[in-house]
Parts: sequence; C-alpha cells; structure tokens
Amino acid sequence: MKITLSFLLHILLFHGFNLVLAVSASNDQFVFSGFSGANVTLDGTATVTAGGLLELTNGTTQLKGHAFFPAPLSFRRSLNSTVQSFSASFVFAILTTYPNLSCHGIAFVIAPSNNLSTALAAQYMGLTNIDNNGNMSNRIFAAEIDTMQNVEFQDINNNHVGVDINGLHSVESHYAGYYDENGSFHNMNLISGDVMQAWVDYDGDIAQINVTIGPVDMSKPGRPLISTISNLSNVLMEPSFIGFSSATGPINSRHFILGWSFSMNKPAPTIDIAKLPKLPRLAPKPQSKALAILLPIATATFILSVGIVVVFLVRRRQRYAELREDWEDEFGPHRFAYKDLLHGTDGFSDKHILGEGGFGRVYKGILPKSKLEVAVKRVSHESRQGMKEFVAEVASIGRIRHRNLVQLLGYCRRKGELLLVYDYMSNGSLDRYLHYEGNKPVLDWVQKFQIIKDVASGLLYLHEKWDKVVIHRDIKASNVLLDKEMNARLGDFGLARLYDHGTDAHTTHMVGTMGYLAPELIHTGKASTLTDVFAFGTFLLEVICGQRPIKEDAHGNQILLVDWVLEHWHNESLLDTVDPRLQGDYNVEEACLVLKLGLLCSHPSTNARPCMQQVVDYLEGDTPVPELTSTYQNFNELASMRNKGFDPYIMSYNPSSTVSFDTVSDLSGGR
Repeated sequence: MKITLSFLLHILLFHGFNLVLAVSASNDQFVFSGFSGANVTLDGTATVTAGGLLELTNGTTQLKGHAFFPAPLSFRRSLNSTVQSFSASFVFAILTTYPNLSCHGIAFVIAPSNNLSTALAAQYMGLTNIDNNGNMSNRIFAAEIDTMQNVEFQDINNNHVGVDINGLHSVESHYAGYYDENGSFHNMNLISGDVMQAWVDYDGDIAQINVTIGPVDMSKPGRPLISTISNLSNVLMEPSFIGFSSATGPINSRHFILGWSFSMNKPAPTIDIAKLPKLPRLAPKPQSKALAILLPIATATFILSVGIVVVFLVRRRQRYAELREDWEDEFGPHRFAYKDLLHGTDGFSDKHILGEGGFGRVYKGILPKSKLEVAVKRVSHESRQGMKEFVAEVASIGRIRHRNLVQLLGYCRRKGELLLVYDYMSNGSLDRYLHYEGNKPVLDWVQKFQIIKDVASGLLYLHEKWDKVVIHRDIKASNVLLDKEMNARLGDFGLARLYDHGTDAHTTHMVGTMGYLAPELIHTGKASTLTDVFAFGTFLLEVICGQRPIKEDAHGNQILLVDWVLEHWHNESLLDTVDPRLQGDYNVEEACLVLKLGLLCSHPSTNARPCMQQVVDYLEGDTPVPELTSTYQNFNELASMRNKGFDPYIMSYNPSSTVSFDTVSDLSGGR
C-alpha cells in the first residue's frame, strides 16, 4: 500500500509539473531574470553557468549554440487565423578576447523546430546553411545582433541590428544604437563588453515588426531602431519554438543571455535587472614585477629610486610614444597600440621581415592579447597635411571584407611613421612561386588558373561591388598573397592612392611598378580602373608565361612581356609563351583564353580594354573573349604606341620594388 501511494505521488508530481508548464505556455507569458534552475532546451556550445548565465558560445571558434523555450507556442488563435501580436525582451552581452574583433553575433529566433543541427556556424549564425539560406520553406523569423560585415548577405557594417526572414539577408537593418527622448541618435558598440537590452515587438493587426536596443540601465526607448512591415502569417508555422542562436567564426567570442521575457498580445514582462547574474571577469593584467622590486628600494634610498624611476619612465615613454590627436577618437576601433606592435614583432626584428618594397618593410607579428598573427607594414611619412583624410580612408577600407582581399585591420601613428596592420598570409607572395632559384615546387596549371580567378574576383569587388570605387594602383605578383590553403588574396589595395595625401594640388604623385604601368598613366599620371585593368593584363601574362613584366630578348635587350607575347600571337605561335616549367601539362583552351585576355587587358588604348566584370565573365566562360584581330590590326603601330615614353624607365627597371614619379598634370584638384 505504501509503495502504491508513493508511486501515485510521483505520478501526481510529474503531471503537476507538466500542468504548470502547460499553464505557462497557454498564458503565453514568461520571464527569466537569470537562468539558474530554468527549464530551457540547449544544444551545441550552449550551457547555463553556475552563476545563472545562459552562455550560447564559450569562446571556441567555428561552433554554434542554441537555447529554446522547451514547449512550442501557438501564435494563432486558430489554425487558419493570422499570427497574433507578441513581444519579447532579452538582456545580452558579447565578450571578445581582442576588443576590436569579434565573430559573429546573437539572434532571437522563432522556428518550426528547436532542432537546427543542419545549420552552420560562422556567418550563418547557427540558423541556416549554404544550401537552404533564404528558402521560404525555412519558416524562420529572427532579429540578429551582428558583429561582422558579410559581403554575401550585403550587411551594412560590422556593428548592426537586422530583421531576417528565412535567411541571413536582412529585410531591414540599422547600425547599432538608440534614440533618446529628444530624438537624438546614440551609437552603441556591440562588442564593448557592456550589458545591453533588446526588445522585439510584432503588431499582428498591421504586420509591423519593431526592434529596439539600449543600455541595460535605461528604460525602453520610445522610438524603435528598426520598424518594418512584414506579415509573419506567411512565415511562421503553427506552433513554433522561440529561443536564441549564436555562432563563432575564426575569432573567439563569447555570447551571453542574462535575462529573457515573452508575452503574447501584450508587452513582455519586465526583467528584474537587480536579479541578473554577473558577467565573468576578463583575465587580469599581469602585475608589474618592476614595481614590486622598486618599492622596497625606494624605502631605503628614496632619492636614488626616484631618479631611477624618472629615467625609466622617460625612456619607456619615448620607446612607446605615439602620435595621437583628438580627431582620431572616432576611428578608435581601427587604432592599434604601438606597444603591442613593437612586442608582437620582437622590436621589429630583422628575423621577422616578410618583405620590403618602395613604401617600407613588412614584418610578421603576433598580437600579445589575442595571439592573432598579423603582418605590419612600416611606412615613412613626415607630412601631417592630409593625415586625417588618410586615417579616415584606412578606417573605411578596413571595413572591406572579401575572400580574395587581404584584410586591413587598422593602423598606428608615430612621429614620421605609419604602421598598417594586415591579416597574415602564411604562404607569402605569389612572386616567390613564379620567379625563384633552386628546386622550389612549381605551381601546377589548376593552381595558376584559380589564382588568376581569385585576383580577378577581388579586383572586381574593389572596382564595382563595394560602396566606393577603390583603385589599387599597384597590381603585381608580389602584392598577391597566398593563404594556408593557397587561395590568392590581393594585398595593399588602396595604399598607393591613400598614401598620396598632402601632395601639391597641381601635381599627381604617380605610383606603381614599371612593366605594369599603362601608357596613359606614364603621360598624365591619372589613375583609373582601366589603369588597374592594364596592370592586371600584365599580371595574367606573368603568371602564365612565368616571366617578369620586363624581360630580355635573345640579344640581351629589355622588352615588355606583353610585346613579346603579342609578337608570338602575330606569328601564330601563342602557346610557345606558356611557362616551360609546366612541361606541357596544362589546359590548352584555358591557356589561350588567359593569354588573349592578357593582351586585351593590356591594350595601349583604354577604349579597347574590358572592365573587370567582363574579365570575370570571360574567365568563368560566361562570355567568349573577343577576337584580337579587331583590336590589334596594326601590330607595329600599336607596339610603338605602347613603348612610347617607356624607354627611359625600362633601363632602370627593378622587378622587386614599387617606384613613383612626380608627373605634372592639369588636375585642378590633385588626384
């Protein structure tokens, strides 16, 4: 009898718990002010910490985490009715090892299932994958808190809030911030480590979605950050699950939810801010051993110690001194501490030199805090004129993210010196594989052709796909870098153009490398996207022929590579120019395509050159390359046009350096 009563008691307790859950779901309202003991469904890296934090990602790279309310909710009064109004609020925070870099973000999500195992991490934020992103069958609504700018989703920047329907391409987005009671907008940095609150509201009567964010210590702003019309009745399944999704990419970040509330047909319950759990503290900075040693000495020999400390501090200040002005505060996230760069390169040691060009040396470094491998370029610059414009453009170009462009992470300034920080490319520059001595491995045809397409894709993005036109001005093999998977990335984009700030308004400071310079650039100094196309044409021939842009003929005379290939085309022996180190192992059709395209791009007449979109179409086989007969009708006359003005420079040609020429022009506004 006792056993039976005990069994019945367990049954009643079990069903009583389910009854409580059912009441909560039927009322469609709940609030979590912390998650200790909370009943939530977790997967991936998501966990509830001992302190009551809902930790979606734990800092491990390239992983995802999900947290869902355990029971699905009914968003419609009947099966065929419209989605009701609902309101959600949550308190969140994002912590990152390096304060200026983070991947990727947090999304409040409503989905037909709490099983998102097929979704990917990184830019897909654990919501979709490369195959189903944007499909109407996903039936997903999400409000994203995004800290990365992804080109494929047309993100506005790396610090924004967005409304997503069935995919990561936001139907509406806005850079992070809030409006105060006077209507003034205040920016917010999502990766500042501060605790923030978000509100997601849907008005079922007018199908309006509002998303609002603000500091945790203030009430909900009266004006939403995003307000858009989108009928969720055409999106959500009945019933649906609500929860959160988050993911990391190559940079380790931690995403936290501190509190969460939800309600159907009325405002979400207020989260008790006073009861919220505390965020984990970042690792403390190491204590100064020098201070521990100097204090006892100062007690016994005060005067001597003060002198030692003063000398030490003066020398230390001079060693780490930076040039910093008030106007640079707005570019803060792109500014690196000189101390970090100095220590990361072992004091710019010669053993860390990656290369040397016309603008200065490039060093490999490891940032002390994030352990991120970087390349640091030291550029000499004495003039302060135009410096604000330069830094503004560095910060602007730092927002460019493309798989075939080397990421410009930021800068640092010292007296007479600029330091530019890039992503580190472990396989170095392409010219090391094209022009070498010894028994280094030769790039095979598949690798060469893919490298050409990679560089074309990156240059197309600079010319036509970004929100500003960026003219590279120094396309060559040494500025094409290879990552650990031998993918090609175009480096130093925009540097030549940016570095020229402060020159005389009536003078164009022409920068480039001989052999890659278009004829019109030699005479006028006017750079354009078509001068980039000319240099890209020379680059194509350099990769396929395995020859430098200026080579020696059989008599020891220096000639342009493009003229040498043009002569072979004229003599119907074009394939004789293909790199002999390939030993005939190449695709003849693709080789002819690239050689003809190289001649077309490096045509002396700008009107005959294609734009980069056409170049990519030719390389992908979407459009056939025009016959060269129509553009190179008079072989001798065109060769003369090309060489006119080059002879004085060919004699002083140096294949490893970038050179510059002061060319007087009629430009009234400088460059």
